[in-house]
Amino acid sequence: MVKNYLSFWAIHGASISVMRNDSLLFAKGYGEADNGKTMEPGNILRMASVSKLVTAVGIMVLQERGLLNLKDQVFGPEGILNDSTYNAAIKDTLYYRITVEDLLRHKGGFSKRGGDPMFSTRWIMMQNGWTEVPTQEELMEVQLKRRLKFVPGTSQEYSNFGYLALSMVIEKVSGMDYETFMQENVLRPAGCVDFHIAGNYYKHKLPNEVRYYVQHDDEPAEEFNNSGRKVTRCYGGNNVTGLSGAGAWAASTPELALLVASIDGRPEVPDIISKESVDLMTEYFDESTYSLGWNDTKDGFWTRTGTFAGTSALIKYFPDGECWIFISNTSTYKGPGLARHTAELFDKLRAKYSTKFPARNMFYPEQVEEVDPEKEWFD
Repeated sequence: MVKNYLSFWAIHGASISVMRNDSLLFAKGYGEADNGKTMEPGNILRMASVSKLVTAVGIMVLQERGLLNLKDQVFGPEGILNDSTYNAAIKDTLYYRITVEDLLRHKGGFSKRGGDPMFSTRWIMMQNGWTEVPTQEELMEVQLKRRLKFVPGTSQEYSNFGYLALSMVIEKVSGMDYETFMQENVLRPAGCVDFHIAGNYYKHKLPNEVRYYVQHDDEPAEEFNNSGRKVTRCYGGNNVTGLSGAGAWAASTPELALLVASIDGRPEVPDIISKESVDLMTEYFDESTYSLGWNDTKDGFWTRTGTFAGTSALIKYFPDGECWIFISNTSTYKGPGLARHTAELFDKLRAKYSTKFPARNMFYPEQVEEVDPEKEWFD
């Protein structure tokens, strides 16, 4: 079933992990990781916007430590990011009303008029006459000069920039760079030791990281650094590293499952955040309000998606305690729409295999007994 799915969507390789009640029941790689090398569960893959869930956990950790509050103002002289250069850039005083929670829920009011700054570095360089790729601080100034689309907190529009701002909030409040803070205070406490900020090019790939692919008919893209070169979109088309907490993390699906086990409120794996924080992150309001870090949490179905060139990812946590995770190393013409089809695949696999998984916990391999090979995996 999985192999047919990958073949239908022309996906080179994917990793799937299944967890139930915080026990890892299944982890398998399908297809190829890198030019004929078989995908293994330990391979790490870019997770795109699933990174936002990771960032949200970092914010909750800081709130629990009393270092910030979700209601804190982010911009302006009284805000967290109150650097004088940012204050000077602000032309619309509505920015002063943006809170940490607004950023988490995509309610900051940011407009994509002029392009999403996170995916428009080449245009920003051209508009400003810059010869170097803009830093996060320069992207912040570019955004702050724009007017907001709506009053913060009154509506929502998905914003990658909002999660870059949250990454910078984490740095400002913690006094550490974003990746280091997250690894030391979120990921390692959860048992995740192979989470990293991804590079932009194949030559920068991490140990155990896969190769990324686009569809064979995908047109080459202009390199994000305005070099004038044409590149494969997944290697230089976007500044992946620069996405930071909005979309730059890479990890294996078993480690991603372990992180979810550490923020789900279940007793089997100790959580790294309080039950109150878990409830805040997963509280559902309505269709016009994003959950904190999660896309949606309606009726106990928690969903987090991620997509950009070379990557499609989905976490689906079910009310019965089962969690399915899929990350591919290939993007399709469906873009973000592929997540719906992956969710349908999960439903079919659950119907057929959920009762057939052996009782085990692969988070602790030394405790896993040999099982019938026919029950070890599904095609």
